[in-house]
Amino acid sequence: MSGPLAGLKVFDLTRILAGPHCTQILGDLGAEVIKIERPKVGDDTRNFAPPYLPDDKGADSSESAYFAGTNRNKRSITLNLSDTEGQAIAKKLVAECDVLAENFKTGTLEKYGLGYEQLHAEFPRLIYCSITGFGHTGPYADRPGYDALIQAMGGVMSLTGEPEGEPMKVGVSIADMMAGMYAGMSILAAVRHQHLTGEGQHIDISMLDTHVAWLANQGMNYLATGVNPPRLGNLHPNIVPYQVMPSSDGYFVVSVGNDPTFERFCEVAGCKELLEDERFNTAVERVRNRDHVTATLNKITSQKPSSWWLAELEKHKVGCGPINTLEQVFEDPHVKARKMTVEMPHPATGDRPAKLIASPIKMSETPVDYRNAPPMLGQHTEEILGEMLGMSENEVAVLRDKGVV
Repeated sequence: MSGPLAGLKVFDLTRILAGPHCTQILGDLGAEVIKIERPKVGDDTRNFAPPYLPDDKGADSSESAYFAGTNRNKRSITLNLSDTEGQAIAKKLVAECDVLAENFKTGTLEKYGLGYEQLHAEFPRLIYCSITGFGHTGPYADRPGYDALIQAMGGVMSLTGEPEGEPMKVGVSIADMMAGMYAGMSILAAVRHQHLTGEGQHIDISMLDTHVAWLANQGMNYLATGVNPPRLGNLHPNIVPYQVMPSSDGYFVVSVGNDPTFERFCEVAGCKELLEDERFNTAVERVRNRDHVTATLNKITSQKPSSWWLAELEKHKVGCGPINTLEQVFEDPHVKARKMTVEMPHPATGDRPAKLIASPIKMSETPVDYRNAPPMLGQHTEEILGEMLGMSENEVAVLRDKGVV
């Protein structure tokens, strides 16, 4: 095993997306992640399908693409936490681990003797990371959290969509993903503290909290003015033009971040006379006169095809880009050069390796290590119980017959 987190053991009680995204990052960085799943059922996302990973004949395998996307570099053990014997095994495994990550509804694990206070008394060195919709305190603490719900309550839906259209959610589960990212970063900080002091701690990650945190400039726009920012479609609230632009054969994106860049844009577009107009010649005035500026520039960009604009703007160092489909993203030469897909052998796909989205983390001395494909349900139960608790195959078989594993 290699990676900067080699030797770190994570008892992974997460499922769906926010928690598994967090623990996959840890696994990619070398941590040993032991994924605990319900016998015969497993992580809910095993059934978030179709699509499935294709097998070597091009047919559907048994493994959902959703599950495969966030469960690389983990080993799966099935364990019935509602059974007292299963709870005892869980505690024995926790005793061998540095981190416990979970995203159960607030208060659920206490019923099984696996809450933070219960485990902290016995394992004071344990880092216990909880990821919930609303956190462990506050009036909404008992509510379940879902990505679309958090996007709605957290404000981003009020900012997303056309001005006259309905509020829109982001096209990926961004509330889940950002909660997972903040959780992973918090765990790394807690590991540092653990190494320095020998102490564990509770990390309380709320999807709503993290969602509010990444409202970023739009959140600050509100705090500075007390005015709710309107939906602007593809327009930027503080920069113009920084948006989707029409061409004669489609659309492209232009990103003009300052006045010198706008001057270069006008040179390419053949409209340098606009620089003499006070509505255009400074960044602040372009924002104040957004409607007129946008309408004027749209007429200009509509006269030539996207390929012309992209080539010419690139030559003049004006930020621009195509609006790619996912097929175009994964075929992009830069994305390929950055190795943003990885293929891993998988027992469900036969001779055809599973194609996965790779980690974006690039480290010169401790690179990401792709060791384990997303596991089959309970694939490593015997292996983990034998390795960590010294159980024999017969002992595991008895537990399986009793429904404990």
